Amino acid sequence: MSQVIVITGASSGFGALAARALAQAGHTVYATMRDTRGRNAPQVEKAKAYAAEHGVDLRTAEMDVQSDASVEAAVAQIINEAGRLDVIVHNAGHMSFGPAEAFTPEQYAELFDINVLSTQRLNRAALPHLRRQGKGLVVWVSSSSTRGGTPPYLAPYFAAKAAMDSLAVSYASELTRWGIETAIIVPGAFTKGTNHFAHSGSPADTDRAAEYNQGPYADVPDRALKGLAALEPPDADAASVAEAIVRVVDLPHGKRPFRTHIDPSQDGAEVVNGVADRVRAEMFRRIGLEDLLSPTVA
Repeated sequence: MSQVIVITGASSGFGALAARALAQAGHTVYATMRDTRGRNAPQVEKAKAYAAEHGVDLRTAEMDVQSDASVEAAVAQIINEAGRLDVIVHNAGHMSFGPAEAFTPEQYAELFDINVLSTQRLNRAALPHLRRQGKGLVVWVSSSSTRGGTPPYLAPYFAAKAAMDSLAVSYASELTRWGIETAIIVPGAFTKGTNHFAHSGSPADTDRAAEYNQGPYADVPDRALKGLAALEPPDADAASVAEAIVRVVDLPHGKRPFRTHIDPSQDGAEVVNGVADRVRAEMFRRIGLEDLLSPTVA
């Protein structure tokens, strides 16, 4: 059944791949991004060309996930054009690389704004529509770093992703009685096929960073990045994350897995998440709220 889907951060990487894959699967997809008339104008044209070439319903919309007004305007546009909204895909994110101490508090705040608060802005704008429909799906693109191996120099990103994942888990049980399902997608460290590492931020306090990079940690940046790349199998493909999102969206309502891991490097997140999610389910059973583990099906 065709769904109306909004994806954040869809100018490149997992977002762009998922937007195309979902449109190819027969859904109406709004690939959102900021600065559609400026920096991302070429990405808008690419999306239009893809839609025309493949005969799919792939659309773009302006959305700056750091702006309440921009997010609300994008959701209003989708409802006005499509008449409804069925699926939210929280994908927008930004990475940083460097010693944790060298990032300023303001940099941490900005990274949390992009990776965490953005989801709250979209939820507040979109969930009222899904709740009125009595049915919907919220997809969160998390990271294996929230519970798997965590190499050094990625602290702000890891912390933000962990916060987003925790928010997703809390939201899940608060939406089931509205008929809204939650699916958490957990990609591993794909070093190719996305712009995460290429566009990652760096510490603003360069003097503090230099103390690390010219001191006992001088070898860490190179070894960390090369080590991550070495763990990744040669056939690892970022498109597999998009394919996993399509599979989850296309499953019947109420039958979707709570988590889906796509981790070619097998960093251990699936094992730890498995334990954490079982503990969560057991707690809900013990306090008499087991029904919140599954969405109400109309």
